[in-house]
Amino acid sequence: MKKLNTLVLASTVALAGSAFTVSAAEQTGDIHANDYNWMQFNIMYAIDEHPIANEDEATHNYLEMEFGGRSGFVDLYGYVDVFNLGNSDSGDKADGASKMFMKFAPRFSLDAITGTDLSLGPVQEVYLSTLFNWGGGAINTDGNGAGDVNMSFWGVGADVMVPWLGKTGMNLYGAYDINRKDWNGYQFSANWFKPFVFFEDKSFLSFQGYVDYQFDMDEEYSGTNSDGDFNNTEHGGAAFFGLYYHTDRFALGYGGKYFYHAYGLNDNAFKNEFWGGLDTTGWTHFLTATYKI
Repeated sequence: MKKLNTLVLASTVALAGSAFTVSAAEQTGDIHANDYNWMQFNIMYAIDEHPIANEDEATHNYLEMEFGGRSGFVDLYGYVDVFNLGNSDSGDKADGASKMFMKFAPRFSLDAITGTDLSLGPVQEVYLSTLFNWGGGAINTDGNGAGDVNMSFWGVGADVMVPWLGKTGMNLYGAYDINRKDWNGYQFSANWFKPFVFFEDKSFLSFQGYVDYQFDMDEEYSGTNSDGDFNNTEHGGAAFFGLYYHTDRFALGYGGKYFYHAYGLNDNAFKNEFWGGLDTTGWTHFLTATYKI
């Protein structure tokens, strides 16, 4: 994919070229002056999580360890999910389904590496962005059973000031399927955290969420179902909108997540004479209780 290779090459060249100025950046200022880190544990319950296998009960509980921070030129976000904590026989994470999923998203500040202020208008900082998804028990590359997602994403990103939302992380990636050793389309991602109601005891309400949109994917990537329709689609994604109550140590919240062709899969993907295929479009609901470390 010529466009994809150009995107990744441009990002890599920008990072490599900046290596000669790292020492200059360190001499002109302390890039660790604003370092921070955070971690929290979320007990979560998901209802109707997509994609839904035909007639399956798509509910489950899970523990999520979520973390992030900043260290010099590295900006990091990630989480590890452990599903079906009590090994319940009900829900969509029973019967030998994958137990864990991990997202790891380091970004590398080109401002800090080059010692140059790259801000312009609403753009505050520019990054070389990466994202890795591992595990989870997605449909495998042959389309005939359960397997793990192993995806990586490579591109550029920025922190952008958006009216009312404030600082919003935005990234444009090229998608590389580690299982199949092949590039397949692009992804645009945005995420935000907006406290908007404050109480006298310093607790607050926040509106937080993200958008992931994949496009220019190969429809023929995993063949066709029994109706002759492609299992994959050219575009799809998800948007999460959450309302949370926060104190210093705890948080409680609800999030609604709308999937459209979840993970690039069409509705009725992998349908055959014995099975109706996957439902990949619709709302999922999440209930969350959080303890902050």
